[in-house]
Amino acid sequence: MNTLNKALRLLRVFNDKTLSRLAGELDISIGYLSEIESNKKNPSLDIIKRYAKVFKTKESSILFFAERLDNQNSFKNSMKNNLINFLETIEKMEINEKKTISNRKKSAL
Repeated sequence: MNTLNKALRLLRVFNDKTLSRLAGELDISIGYLSEIESNKKNPSLDIIKRYAKVFKTKESSILFFAERLDNQNSFKNSMKNNLINFLETIEKMEINEKKTISNRKKSAL
């Protein structure tokens, strides 16, 4: 996976935004945002600027984060991988929690 695409997905997950909510804030379709996060499309500079505005940061900070994701040498990299794994675990837990809530609603009907 392209590290920029991964960085954008992790930024969304870390800030507890759904694809739908962030797509609305970025003024793009959910499908397009999904394609960016799944590395099927590369984000334009305009999209990175929109991310920076939504998350109140600089474009360079987003690019720096992506670059750091790509760095494969050092203790920092080990810690980065732990953080990425942690964020991905949170993402999976949220997905499972939503499925559980949905199943409860269905069984209540």
